[in-house]
Amino acid sequence: MTGDDTLPDLAAALAAGTVVLDGGLSHQLTRAGHDLDDALWSARLLAERPEAVTEAHLAYFTAGADVAITASYQATFEGFARRGVGRERAAALIASSVDLARDAVRRARARGVARPLWVAASAGPYGAMLADGSEYRGRYGRTVGELERFHRPRLEVLAAARPDVLALETVPDADEARALLRAVRGLGVPAWLSYTVEGARTRAGQPLEEAFGLAADAREVIAVGVNCCAPEDADAAVATAARVTGKPVVVYPNSGETWDAGARAWTGRPSFHPERVTRWRAAGARLIGGCCRVGPETVTEIARTLAAR
Repeated sequence: MTGDDTLPDLAAALAAGTVVLDGGLSHQLTRAGHDLDDALWSARLLAERPEAVTEAHLAYFTAGADVAITASYQATFEGFARRGVGRERAAALIASSVDLARDAVRRARARGVARPLWVAASAGPYGAMLADGSEYRGRYGRTVGELERFHRPRLEVLAAARPDVLALETVPDADEARALLRAVRGLGVPAWLSYTVEGARTRAGQPLEEAFGLAADAREVIAVGVNCCAPEDADAAVATAARVTGKPVVVYPNSGETWDAGARAWTGRPSFHPERVTRWRAAGARLIGGCCRVGPETVTEIARTLAAR
């Protein structure tokens, strides 16, 4: 057990039923009026407005989420160093992301939320640190060993903060997944691995069967799946992940809208509807939530749909 010792183990909870993830943390922070147009994205608020991060987590717990994913997706030693933040202070900020989520758990308890609540420490891909959109392409020109050395120090800090699980998320490339699977060994904290995908391939172009298969025998990994993708791409990916790995599947796609980088605006209509949740659950998904543009209202719909089943 890595967090509150009164909680059931998350892996055991997945064996018993379905757990609801939160939605897009940046989405909720933006709705609350915070400007995240920054290379550090939501991680900037760890230093400048930590209470806003806790409030965003609390909004999702109140909406029905069982898991809060921390604001550490884009929190890296290298990213903070570009702002003149030293290594010791950066480590403290990264660890604080777990503490802020734990504070949201305590506040949710005070408001009468009695169900089990967990904290997932987010570790975004190498491309998130670059802040140039390359997390949706992969193929950074780095070796697996170099990527492992990039990820391991931050994962050590997050693990020492005692989250319930490490969220190795928005991974665009099977090579980076190999590095992450090496980097989590021996940390004593379970992890989930989720790719960002397009169609039946990773963003870097590898077949999903190959990408998911890397985690099939990884003892540290308690769930495998996809996030930060179109809901329709998640449909087939859930079944593939369950078949290839035999593990519970994690799925938390975007709303279905499209980001227009030129106009710096979202376009299109959401395609994340409750009936998809039912299909994902039937195909093997046990951790279900949302990513970009998915807010508390949709998380409430997810929780209600799963409870009805």
